[in-house]
Amino acid sequence: MTMTRSVPQISGVVKLTHLGIIRAVGEDAVKFLQGQLTQDIALLEPTQARLAAFCNAKGRMQASFVLFKRSPEEVLLVCSLDLLGATLKRLSMFVMRAKAKLSDATDDFLLYGLTGTAIDSVASSAERAWTKVDIDEANLIFLYPGAGQARAMWCAPTASRVPEGEPIDLDVWNWLEVQSGIAMISQPIFESFVPQMLNYESVGGVNFKKGCYPGQEIVARSQFRGTLKRRAYLVHSDADAAPAPGQEVFYAQDNDQPCGLVAACAAHPAGGFDAIVSIQTAAAADAAAHPGEKRLSLGNAAGPALALLPLPYPLLEDI
Repeated sequence: MTMTRSVPQISGVVKLTHLGIIRAVGEDAVKFLQGQLTQDIALLEPTQARLAAFCNAKGRMQASFVLFKRSPEEVLLVCSLDLLGATLKRLSMFVMRAKAKLSDATDDFLLYGLTGTAIDSVASSAERAWTKVDIDEANLIFLYPGAGQARAMWCAPTASRVPEGEPIDLDVWNWLEVQSGIAMISQPIFESFVPQMLNYESVGGVNFKKGCYPGQEIVARSQFRGTLKRRAYLVHSDADAAPAPGQEVFYAQDNDQPCGLVAACAAHPAGGFDAIVSIQTAAAADAAAHPGEKRLSLGNAAGPALALLPLPYPLLEDI
């Protein structure tokens, strides 16, 4: 199997039309979110953003967010647009007497992805992932790199100026997102994973020292008791057609049932596709021990072969 090929530096700007924004405002907004998400919102600094998940009682992720504070009483949560309406409804059910208001703020803000030199046009220097830089009314969120290339998310009121830069296709941005190794929850993978199955604990998406939230006991047990048997991995295939999130992955040693699911995928600019798959760690270990052999496949045993790629970050082993 041909491994993924390198691509030249990608620089440009793209409107992130697949994402939406939930706004939480009020004197209890932070306190309310603190009791609902995997992240410690109370300790979030004005210069920080974070990854977070909203889980059901069984610890399965119903949504994930890139979140940050625009003020001490206003938090924006960026999530997959296809889940926004249902997520907003579920979260609103728990507000009760809290002095917090949740709303769909997607139309109130411009949301763009920036990469390469396009970031230089609005920021004086590159920053670490999950750093937030305020530029007038805009917020620039530095994300995990993709394919070794810097990425950032630009959020500003709709009347603001759009960042300068060459336009890039959303498909290219999605490929860089896959290459970052971080999959956001979308409708096809709703309630498919606990956070560690997508490596959220390794990329700052879970805080194990904060108070209770839905599913916390199961999320913590998975980490501390070593019961987790699935992780997220990067894979490449030379097949032309990229899979859809939620498609099954099979292991050659056990073709009767899938060993995991596709969490995110995108066409590789040089051919084939890359994907983030959440699969059994035993299957991944065997595939890594037999490079060049078809140990993982898409859809069924006869489907396109999947080759493991290195993760761009280390996995957290201990707390």
